[in-house]
This record gives sequence, C-alpha cells and structure tokens, in this order.
Amino acid sequence: MGGCSAPNCSNSTTIGKQLFRFPKDPVRMKKWVINCRRDFIPTTCSRLCEDHFEPSQFEEIARSPAGGKKLKPNAIPTVFDVPDPPSPILMKEVKIKLDYAGKRTRGDHGYARKQLCSETGEPENNEENNKEDYSCRECDRFKAHLEQQYLNNAILQRQVEEMKKKLNKLNKIEKSLQNFLFEDQIRALSLTKRSRRAVWSQNTVQSARRIRAAVGGKGYEFLRELGYPLPSYRTLCNRVEPTIVAPPAVLEEIAEICAETQEKFALALLPSSSPATVFGS
Repeated sequence: MGGCSAPNCSNSTTIGKQLFRFPKDPVRMKKWVINCRRDFIPTTCSRLCEDHFEPSQFEEIARSPAGGKKLKPNAIPTVFDVPDPPSPILMKEVKIKLDYAGKRTRGDHGYARKQLCSETGEPENNEENNKEDYSCRECDRFKAHLEQQYLNNAILQRQVEEMKKKLNKLNKIEKSLQNFLFEDQIRALSLTKRSRRAVWSQNTVQSARRIRAAVGGKGYEFLRELGYPLPSYRTLCNRVEPTIVAPPAVLEEIAEICAETQEKFALALLPSSSPATVFGS
C-alpha cells in the first residue's frame, strides 16, 4: 500500500498512521494540492496522512467505520514541512446544510446517514482500505514464515554436514577393521551381546580355531567377553572340517607308488623261496 503523498513525509499505515483520500470535489481537491505545495494531479491512490491536519479538522466524537479518526466535511490540510507552509485555519463554527432532494421511498430510513462524498475528506472505500491492510499483514506473516523456513533449512544443512562427517569416519573405521576382521565379524559387531545370532563363515571358524589354539580355552572365552567377534566353542565343535579328498592325479600317483612298493617287496622275497615253489613241478 502507498504512503503519504505530501513532500518530506513517508508515513504509511504500516507504522500506524491513518491515510485520507483526496476529495472528489475539484474545488476542495485544488485546495489540498495547493497546500501540499506539489504540482501534480491526485489519483485514486493519492492520500494524505493524519499528521497534515490540525486537531480542529477532526470530528470530536464521530469515528470512521474502520474505527479511526474522521475528518470534518470541510477539512483542509495545513500542516506541511515545506518552506512556505499554508496559514493555519482559525477556529470557527461552520454550519453545513445538507439538502436531501428527491422523493423518499416508503420504508427508506437510510437518508439520515447519507453524505455528499465530494464534500467529505474522510477515507472512502473503507472496505478497500481494510483489504489492503489485510494484504499487508498477510505479506508480513508470509515473510516471517519464509524467514523461519530459511532458518530451519540452514539448521538442516548443518545437520547434513555433520552426518556426512560421521559417515566418513565410520567408513574409515570399517576399512581399518577389514584389515584383521572378516565381513561376518564386522556385521557381528553391530549386534547386541544377548541377541547375537551371527552366521560365521568358514574362514572365521578356521581363524577362531587358530586363536583358541594359541591363547587357550580361557583366553579365547576372555576375548569373547571383551566383545571380540568370535564364534562360541560349541560352534567350533559343530563346524568340523570336511574330509580332505585328494585330486585324481594325486590318487594315481599314490597308486603307482603302492604298486612299486609291492613289486619291490615281492622281489625281496624271491631268493628265500625254492625253485619248485616259484616255477612249480
């Protein structure tokens, strides 16, 4: 909404000042323009604030529909911050005769509230003013909401940056653990001690057997109590290594060695036997 049209004045409704439209009566409008010391033609958006009217130019009791001050029908602005301000208005009582010409329809009692718009300086179209004030309040409310959203967005961005840093640290820790732990052991670290139902790989079982053989049964159980991801002794017993099956080439080599051994053994027994036994009769 626009502010005051007077020179050297920036008042508006946003700071609590009441604005008044220029009168439609050309004579009174010309007086307002001359007192403003501005060479312009007022439009429907041109207004003057309440600071440019003397207290005597306001009604003592009457109020506008919006609850603000109400100018007298012949109010003239005289308070301006200009080099040659207009002279103040002398206090005098002016009698205004309102002529309500025409016939009154039956049941019409609204004539007592009618006024000539051209002879009044009060704000016209109060509903429009109220709408404009409401729009300004809505803009302020949306602006405050937008600022709050910007603040929340900044907080979320900081949280995202912190989460990225934590994720990078966890990735580094995982890479370090992979140097001496298998993947199933790393997964077991995320399980609670009581609900640990890890599935151990054969590599982990073999490594656990070597550790138990090195540190003993008590040392092995002590490591498990400290949280080192190792299978239980029962799991080690259940996971017996399968029987080693030699490849066919190895089996053939073993068979040849056995055959050669048997042949050598048979030859070693020949001298001790008689010719009749060897060749028959």
